[in-house]
Amino acid sequence: MNQYDAYVKMDKIDVALLSLMQEDAALSVGTLAEHIGISKSACWRRIQKLEEAGVIRQRVTLLDPNKLGLSLTVYISVRTAQHNQQWASNFKKVIADIPGITEVYRMGGDVDYLLKAVVSDMRGYDKLYQTLIAADLFEVTAGFVMETMKHTTILPLTAS
Repeated sequence: MNQYDAYVKMDKIDVALLSLMQEDAALSVGTLAEHIGISKSACWRRIQKLEEAGVIRQRVTLLDPNKLGLSLTVYISVRTAQHNQQWASNFKKVIADIPGITEVYRMGGDVDYLLKAVVSDMRGYDKLYQTLIAADLFEVTAGFVMETMKHTTILPLTAS
């Protein structure tokens, strides 16, 4: 599936299941089934169906970047003067090899790409920047997060 595929229709049980899993992916099938009021086997079948449909992409452990010495979050706006497949392919390779970059979006409007990175400090950002400019960029600007006021991975869910 890609981002333009049709959405998956879900009922109230799917929504309840996914809501619990978004809060804590480590909950056992038994615990999930008990909270929702269905059998373990029915719960497991629903999870498998949602995984096969691509609704559940993966289950991860979220880490606290501050506890890992990654206290600076940076949003990097990139503009390029080259809008061709060769440049785009090279750009993808460059960003794939930079571990501090956690998100990359191709944008519409004044900015061509928006990147999110986590680094230790300004020196860490400069090191990332020096690697990033190997992609032959036209303009790079950065905004530094001073305070995180809201951060969640939980998506709003509704039954179809």
